[in-house]
This record gives sequence, C-alpha cells and structure tokens, in this order.
Amino acid sequence: MRIHHLNCGSLRKIPPLGEEPTAGVVNRELAAVCHCLLIETDSDGLVLVDTGLGTADLQHPDRSLGADWVAYAQPALDPEESALRQVVRLGYAPQDVRHIVLTHLHRDHTGGLPDFPHARVHVHPDEYRAVTDPAAAHHRRSLDCFMSAYRAHNPLLTPAPVEDRREWFGFPDVARPQGLACDLLLVPLPGHSAGHAGVAMRDGGGRWLLHAGDAYMYHSEIEHTPPLFHPVLEPVQQGAQTDVAARVVARDRLRGLRRDHADEVTVFSAHDPWEFARLVTLAGQYS
Repeated sequence: MRIHHLNCGSLRKIPPLGEEPTAGVVNRELAAVCHCLLIETDSDGLVLVDTGLGTADLQHPDRSLGADWVAYAQPALDPEESALRQVVRLGYAPQDVRHIVLTHLHRDHTGGLPDFPHARVHVHPDEYRAVTDPAAAHHRRSLDCFMSAYRAHNPLLTPAPVEDRREWFGFPDVARPQGLACDLLLVPLPGHSAGHAGVAMRDGGGRWLLHAGDAYMYHSEIEHTPPLFHPVLEPVQQGAQTDVAARVVARDRLRGLRRDHADEVTVFSAHDPWEFARLVTLAGQYS
C-alpha cells in the first residue's frame, strides 16, 4: 500500500505565528490547503480520502462553492490541483478511484465527488443520518453544507457500519467502511459537523495515520497546552461548527492522542499548510 498526500485546493495565504520551524519546513507565509490522501491498495483499487475542490468548482466557483465562501477562502482555482488531474498525473484513470472516504460533507471536502461519479462514498453513520434523515439534529444545516452541485449526480453515499465495542486508542463508535480490505477506519470526532470523523489508516511501515479533518485547524491547537489558535483559521471553525462543546472534547482527545501515542500515530488536519509540508517532506516513509 502506498499513500500520497495531495493538496486538492490552495486557499488564502496565512502567516505563521512566529513558532519555530519543524522538520525542515520553512516558517513563512503559506497558502492553506485542502489536504487529501490517495491510497494505492492491492485489492481495492484507489481510495481517496476527502476530495478537496473539484473541476466544476474551478470552472464555476461562485455557482458551486458560493460567492461569500469564495470571497473569504480565496481559492487559487488551479485545475492542476484537482484530485482528478492528480490521479491522472500518477498514471491512473479516474475509474481507478473505487472508494472515497470523507471526514465530513462540507464543500471543501466534497467538491471532487462529481469527478468520480462511479466511486462508493463512505461516511460515518452520524454524518449520513444528518443529511438523509429530516428528523436528525442539524439536518437542514447539514444538507445546506453538502452543496447541491456535489449531490446532483446521486453519489453512492454509504454509511460505514459501527463495529460492536470497537475502539481505536480509546475512541469509541469506530466505523469500518464496507468493501475495503485495507485497514481503514472512521473515528468519530464530532462537533465541526454533526457526524464529523477522522480517517485512520496504517501506512506501509505499520504506523497509523489519522486524517483529523476539521476537528482542529492549526497544528498548535494540539501541539500546545493551552491550545494556540490561528487568527485567520479560527473564525472558519467558529462559523462552521455545529456543537462547540463536542468539538472541544474531540480536539482535546486528539491532543492526548498525540502526547501519549506519538510513536504509533501521526495526526494531521485538513487545512494546515505547515502540517502538509511536513508530511510531504517525510512522505518517503509512508510508501
């Protein structure tokens, strides 16, 4: 199994907060990213974790993403950053992406769904319920966040079943996507959205990677105690989250996971460009 770290949508540039550089990453202003993963598997074809911005977003950003979001996020709208183009550059066909696993259903994580209409799309059952059940908490808001442009093709949205009594490093209600032989799990990290989850997978060396989505926005939220927030990224979190208390609990559990299991698990989020640069620099160890 080989794991590729992809930036599927550069966003507005954000300055560092004067922290020390880590792992050779220059401490300078960088563009926020849409951090996705492409997993080459032996039995399941290609698995995409989150999709970033899609080709339709780049052609008609105000229509598919929303003019207000575009004005704040300032996406670069570079077609070469789409997951579709990056899959092709790696020598694959779009049809080779057989599974997509999503942390949640917000626009900057689902924009590429129409580029892979044949793929089965896996989400945590709480996220699935929020967008499909009118009686679910936050249903209207969840459905509004799952942009109509990304569900017009009727994606094969599939709730991953929760395994009885399955925990992952103490995180309960862990779900396993159906039809995947590789060791990949959806780990509940609620609060940013109703059913927000991290995606955990083993790399080629046996370590765990945890794509924590938007459970936090900036690395110093889990690397510092007390957490250090970024003034550009924190308003995004405040405007998007559905349950503040639940998200704070999830973030603090991630801080504990990083503190107590750093030798077993690498945790990263969706938009922090310094985390992305660090992992790309170290990507050889995840082949």
